[in-house]
Amino acid sequence: MTNEIWAQVSEELKQAVGANNHTTWIAPLRFEALVDGVARFHVPTTFHGNYVLQNFGDQILTQLARAGFAVQRLIFAQSASAAAAPRPAAPQPKTDAASAHLALEDDDATPSATLDPRFTFDRFVVGKPNEMAHAAARRIAEGGSLGFNPLFLYGGVGLGKTHLMHAIGHELRASQPHLKVVLTSAEQFMYRFITALRDKRMMDFKQLFRSVDVLMVDDIQFLGGKDSTQEEFFHTFNALIDAGKRIIISADRAPGAMKDVEERITSRMGSGLVVDLFPTDFELRVGILQAKADYYRAQYPGIVVQPGVYEFLAHRISNNVRVLEGALTRLFAFASLVGREISLEMTQDCLADILRASDRKITVEEIQRRVSEHYNIRLSDMIGPKRLRSYARPRQVAMYLSKKLTSRSLPEIGRRFGGRDHTTVMHGVRKIEELKATDSQIADDLELLRRALEE
Repeated sequence: MTNEIWAQVSEELKQAVGANNHTTWIAPLRFEALVDGVARFHVPTTFHGNYVLQNFGDQILTQLARAGFAVQRLIFAQSASAAAAPRPAAPQPKTDAASAHLALEDDDATPSATLDPRFTFDRFVVGKPNEMAHAAARRIAEGGSLGFNPLFLYGGVGLGKTHLMHAIGHELRASQPHLKVVLTSAEQFMYRFITALRDKRMMDFKQLFRSVDVLMVDDIQFLGGKDSTQEEFFHTFNALIDAGKRIIISADRAPGAMKDVEERITSRMGSGLVVDLFPTDFELRVGILQAKADYYRAQYPGIVVQPGVYEFLAHRISNNVRVLEGALTRLFAFASLVGREISLEMTQDCLADILRASDRKITVEEIQRRVSEHYNIRLSDMIGPKRLRSYARPRQVAMYLSKKLTSRSLPEIGRRFGGRDHTTVMHGVRKIEELKATDSQIADDLELLRRALEE
């Protein structure tokens, strides 16, 4: 690839990222070399390179592929010599920021070459939704005997699973540098397995993964449907457990809810400590923003954030911490470029696209969870067949809120409540409508739940 071809690719990127983003972030990139599937670019600052990798790495790889170049990694550095340093790269096949440091080096399976420096325990903001996951990760990082193995972390995108795994790696690297620690993604595990089969190097593959002291595998759900890879992972898992080695696994759902993953594997993964990272609450999101802002103030001294900005962002971007942090990154970068304070007006203008995409969408499942917690009953009882009043009334409240706060039809809501008929849902909604007018406790419960769901 030549500089002229990169200039053409850069113009194509303008359509994908927008003119303003292109001028600020893409245009300053200077192509240096493409060697063995690794494209290297010069950037004006390290922060610039990190921001491009986090926010535009996927688009760059896509446009390069369309131009006919098999690029697997992107490296951004301030000089050609810096580009040869340990890779801050996006591994094939994933290109998002959280996976940009999950590559497993052939010559160094310790965390030193693979851990994201941002993801440490001291930069993990702890709140009620994630305190158990944080405590479990801390226990593993501190070493010593454990009452559980493996640790299985699950939850939605951007809730801190990957952060905790990297933090464990950092802590073990500092306190027990003799340990062999491997952090990889499920897709990278599969990629290396296929490569080993193709190159007839399966013994090397087995030796690499079965000789570790701590194995961390991110996004294990991507093994679904990959029968041969699942077989190898199962044997690797058993070998490590039998040898008393530690295993940490993350996924977007609980072990029993995984699709196309063998039952023997989900059963083994669920045999240790399974921890759900719940969606962040308002207070935790504000805390995350404040911690992130403290970090950026060191890079951008003098930038002022006006009152109300953090609260506004925490209210509007509630489903994904990664998006929330990315929004603040953009704000600080923009404020530095234009030399202005970060105000509510600037926030709304600068983040218009993110705010539109992040408009709150309440789900039936979230309503069910909130209602069961509010009434202190098990979720399985609320959506199950039991007709006891202690279950039936919360069930009707959840049905009522599902009808009022989501766009789901009555039949769809009924299916999510144990396959009930739409007439049952209709009866439940009418019953709560009647009680709301005569029962102050029900009215208070509904208002409290509505506010909690819409925060």
